[in-house]
Amino acid sequence: MNTAQSESATKALEVLRGIQLSFRDLLEKTGSPFERVSWLRDDGLHGGGDRFEAKPGGFFNRASINISQVHYDDLPSKPLGSATALSTIVHPAHPSAPSLHLHLSWTEPKAGSGYWRMMADLNPSQPDENPEPFRVLLSELNPSLAEDAFAQGDRYFWIPGLGRHRGVCHYYLEVFNSGHEDDDLQLAASIGEKVIHWYTSRIEAASQGKVEAAHEKLQLAYHTLYFYQVLTLDRGTTAGLLVHDQNDEGILGSLPAKVDVELLKAWKGQTPEVQQPLLEALIDVVGTGGVDLGTKLRLAKVVRRHYQDHPEALDLQARADRLPPTISNHTTSS
Repeated sequence: MNTAQSESATKALEVLRGIQLSFRDLLEKTGSPFERVSWLRDDGLHGGGDRFEAKPGGFFNRASINISQVHYDDLPSKPLGSATALSTIVHPAHPSAPSLHLHLSWTEPKAGSGYWRMMADLNPSQPDENPEPFRVLLSELNPSLAEDAFAQGDRYFWIPGLGRHRGVCHYYLEVFNSGHEDDDLQLAASIGEKVIHWYTSRIEAASQGKVEAAHEKLQLAYHTLYFYQVLTLDRGTTAGLLVHDQNDEGILGSLPAKVDVELLKAWKGQTPEVQQPLLEALIDVVGTGGVDLGTKLRLAKVVRRHYQDHPEALDLQARADRLPPTISNHTTSS
């Protein structure tokens, strides 16, 4: 697999790769092994990536730690030089252990300055999860950024039709460039390392309690909410699916193993009209609620087709105050 020529992209890949491997090692201490899965962009000519996935039936409902680098050094007509990203989601099997989403990416256009996208959000299924330790952890990394980062995260992960957020604590820096490249790289590294160590300790402690049927019901409802938000609102997921179809399984690696189809049906009336056909198609694909590999690949096709047929629906996608040109970065400039 070819990698980007940029020194900044090389540094970003090295740092993010280190976080990926550290997180895998920490999560494997639960006794659940991870296996490596690789993919190539244009047979490796324009990069690719790999992910570590938890094997089914163990500590995790779903867990995927993805890293990728896509670049267009040989294509002058593409505005994007390179995009390097770590994106991970962990859904523990124990209902008292919260889910985590962590995304750190460095985007480098051929014209202008590069920028970071830094996201960390805590997503519990149980209502008694205390988000304050997670909030304090992120606040202390750079106190001057915290207020804006939490405000942007809350905006991005708000689900208008359902009148609630996806999680309980959302940290989000979009199109971030302080003007000090090394400092920004260090901030991304600090977010990654601090979050994965805190989270691993949290899920180990939370998984000691007895599992009650009521807790499992809440977990299934939350997994359904996560499925709904990712496939009808999440701009990053949608952009990934629209840009190419060479990593559909990895892009949808965050989807929980099972959802409540009746709950999805109940949300149709709370879904914007232009998105209702998408929700109906997703429900048809997911059938009785299981989300396996074949289901994920069919879901990817449904999402891609919907936005190709209804580009106006992209205006309903989640966003912060700053909107990155993710899709246009990968198109040929005139």
